[in-house]
Amino acid sequence: MSLVVDIQKRLGSFCLDVSFETEGGVLGLLGASGSGKSMTLKCIAGIERPDKGRIILNGVTLFDAKKHIDLPSQKRHVGYLFQNYALFPTMTVRQNILCGLHWEHDKTKRENALAEIIGLMQLTGLEKRHPHQLSGGQQQRVALGRILVNRPELLMLDEPFSALDRHLRDQLQIQMQEFLRHFGRETLIVTHDQDEAYHLCHRVAVVDEGKVHSLKETTALFHNPASRQAAILTGVRNIAPSAVKTGEYEVEIPAWGLRLTTLDCVQDGLDTVGIHAEAFLADCEVNRFPIEVTGEMREPSGDRIRFHWASQAAESPHLWWRTQNSCLNGNVSELGVAPKDVLLLYP
Repeated sequence: MSLVVDIQKRLGSFCLDVSFETEGGVLGLLGASGSGKSMTLKCIAGIERPDKGRIILNGVTLFDAKKHIDLPSQKRHVGYLFQNYALFPTMTVRQNILCGLHWEHDKTKRENALAEIIGLMQLTGLEKRHPHQLSGGQQQRVALGRILVNRPELLMLDEPFSALDRHLRDQLQIQMQEFLRHFGRETLIVTHDQDEAYHLCHRVAVVDEGKVHSLKETTALFHNPASRQAAILTGVRNIAPSAVKTGEYEVEIPAWGLRLTTLDCVQDGLDTVGIHAEAFLADCEVNRFPIEVTGEMREPSGDRIRFHWASQAAESPHLWWRTQNSCLNGNVSELGVAPKDVLLLYP
C-alpha cells in the first residue's frame, strides 16, 4: 500500500509544491501554521484541485493534471478527519456515524456496519446522545467512526488534538496509537506539535513554506534533523546560524566565539549548527568551554538553565541547558558537548 503525492498549487503569493511517497504506516506532516500541511490534505481528498502534478493511492490515480484525471471526493476512498471533527450538532451519535453510509441502501448491512463501528470506537451506550453531550475524546471517536464505517484506504487526520487540553491530549494519544495499529492502513497526520509527531508517526515530513524539506524515520529526524527548518520544528533549542567549516570534523561558530569538534564529516554549504538542550554535560571533557549562568527555570522533571558561553558575543541569544541534576547547577562553570551531539544543519 502506498500514496504518491507530487503536486503544485498557487494561492495568491503562496505556492504549494510538495512531493513525497508513503511506505506504509503513519506519516506525519510537521510544520507551522500556514506552511501548507492542511492544503496538502485537501488536495488529496479532492476538496481542492492542484494546478499541476499527480496523486496516486495504491496504484489508482486520484489526480493527474496531464491526463485530465480528477476523481470526485466520494470516489477516492479517503477518510478525512477535520480539526473540529465536523459533527452534525442536531444528530445523535448513531445518526452521525450512519451519515458515512449514505450510499448503502441495504438496512441490514447498515446496521451491521454501525454495530461494528460502535464497538470498535467504544461508543456503546452513547448511540442516542448528541455531540454537546459528549466529551472531547468521545466526539473524536464519533468522527473517526463516521469515517471508518466507509472503510477508507487512506486516513487523514488534520491536527486531531488541537481542540483539547494537554491532559486530555496525552490520554487520547495513547488511544490513538492503539487505534492506528488496529487500522493498519495508510495514514497521514498533520500537526505542528513535535510530541504528537514523535508519539504517533513512523516517519515525518517537515513542511515549510509550501515545500517538504526533510522526510525521515521519526527517531532519525529528531536525533539529526539535517536542516535548520527541521531543527526548529523538532525542538532543538540552541541554534547558531552562520557556522563555518574549519576542518573535516570541525566547525567555527562566530556568534558563540568558539570551535566545535563534530562526529559527522562537515560538508560544504554548512548553514547552521544546532545542539539539543539535553546534550550539554557538566562532566564532558570534549568541546568544553567556560559558561556564565544567566537564569534558571525549575521544572518537575529537572531544571532548564539559561547561559552564555564566556566567549559569546553579547548580542547573540542565550543558550539553554536542560538537566535533571539540580544539585550541580550552582557549581557549574563549564559545559561540554559530545561531537555526536553537534548537529550539522544545511539549507
